[in-house]
Amino acid sequence: MKKSKVAVVRCTGYDDELVYGAIKRGMELMGGISCYVKPGEKIVLKPNVLWGSDPEKCVTTHPAVFKAVGRLLQEAGAKLTYGDSAGFGKSEAHVQRAGLKRAADELGIALADFDSGQVAVHRSGLLNKRFIIANGILAAEGVVSMPKLKTHGLTRLTGAIKNQFGCIPGTIKGQFHLKMPDPYDFATMLVDLNSLIRPRLFIMDGIIAMEGNGPRNGNPRKLNVLLLSSDPVALDSIACKIIDLNPEFVPTSKPGEKAGLGTYHYDEIETVGDDVDSFITRDFDVIRRPPVPATSGRIRTFLKNRVTPRPVIDKAKCTRCGVCSKVCPVEPKAIEWNPDDKSKFPEHKYDLCIRCYCCQELCPEGAISIKNTLLGSIISR
Repeated sequence: MKKSKVAVVRCTGYDDELVYGAIKRGMELMGGISCYVKPGEKIVLKPNVLWGSDPEKCVTTHPAVFKAVGRLLQEAGAKLTYGDSAGFGKSEAHVQRAGLKRAADELGIALADFDSGQVAVHRSGLLNKRFIIANGILAAEGVVSMPKLKTHGLTRLTGAIKNQFGCIPGTIKGQFHLKMPDPYDFATMLVDLNSLIRPRLFIMDGIIAMEGNGPRNGNPRKLNVLLLSSDPVALDSIACKIIDLNPEFVPTSKPGEKAGLGTYHYDEIETVGDDVDSFITRDFDVIRRPPVPATSGRIRTFLKNRVTPRPVIDKAKCTRCGVCSKVCPVEPKAIEWNPDDKSKFPEHKYDLCIRCYCCQELCPEGAISIKNTLLGSIISR
């Protein structure tokens, strides 16, 4: 059986030439850029933007990584566009805040349409047979995905597979949280999305990763690594190895293997380049337990609300902006907030909360974190 290949490349900072040299080396370790793109092909670059932030906050794929990949693909003759879709708001504003627009403008790469999309049918999907995909993706002949190595409350890791969620325009993404409250169903949907889009190459920015309260409000953690692979399952698995996380705790691993995207088993993965063991960071702050499956029925819901970790608002940090309520996908809202009375803080209604953690993910102040319930803490010991 042929093993999946993941290139592991040391890179100690975001100097443009340093990153360019590291990614060029990684491409060569993967067989050369000609294995993934041909001259004249229309390729869209998909960085991780989430919510446009200063690159120093490590929320987004760093512009130096984006620029290096763009340079290399242009040298190979590819015709490039780029983009990503945030939870809400126009994509152009987000890529500008993230420093990606400046990098793209320097290379003459146009912003693709990630604000609107069209229906794409995926008959071979494990769970989801229909998606609305951004026009920018549909107009391209291939995708190169550039995830950022970050923690994530629902999927444990924002990685190669999770990065394609931004190929679904705007607020449509929230509908999947509502339709699929079970984290394993949600993860299977992400796998179906990847098997539909089929990015040709994944290049993960782990030079400075994010630990703790990710994917937007965690803490930067220097790992000095870039990972490259055509197998997103294997790439995420090696990222897990580096942060000392069991890849089976990442709910996209098993359905990703089932869908034929790749493998998460270390004995089926060949790492090339630098020694992956030299990057392992055992004290990386990440949730080291599997997600809790969703339940149905009154008794099960009652128990779930008392066992499953919940989003909690820190009033000392909360500015009462209302973003948490806006992004909550359920109706009626699981976060009570009156925009006409900003003297009161938003308040979670946990009996309505589906534990999608969208509020925690997109809070601009880092005022929401995921906390174990008392009963959940006792059970997990």
